[in-house]
Amino acid sequence: MKTILKLCCVFFLSQSFQCEDQIVEKSRTDYINQLQNEKQFILDYIASFSCNENIGCSSIAFGSKPCGGPWEYLAHSNAVDIVYLTNLVTNYNALEASYNDAFEIVSDCAVVNPPSTINCIDGVCTIIH
Repeated sequence: MKTILKLCCVFFLSQSFQCEDQIVEKSRTDYINQLQNEKQFILDYIASFSCNENIGCSSIAFGSKPCGGPWEYLAHSNAVDIVYLTNLVTNYNALEASYNDAFEIVSDCAVVNPPSTINCIDGVCTIIH
């Protein structure tokens, strides 16, 4: 009986001190690939809508700087499903914030202001600097 008890103790202790290698964490490359894929999906979604004299343009804050705030603003047609686009961008921004935290990414802390002028040029919403 003592032998069984000792074996049980050894088993449970060995399980308690297993290497953390079994915990699979997202690698830097995994994050970068996912961010690139999600950004391209968002850009393609925006590009699938055009603007004209009846359908104007707006912008949405995009990206998550380590210091806070967006990296840029994306211009889009008002024909997009704004709830869907906002959800896509919110998820992207959260993923980038996780990436920044996980890998201690740094950046400048310059504030990126929303665009003051967005024009519809040949059916494409364009930020005018």
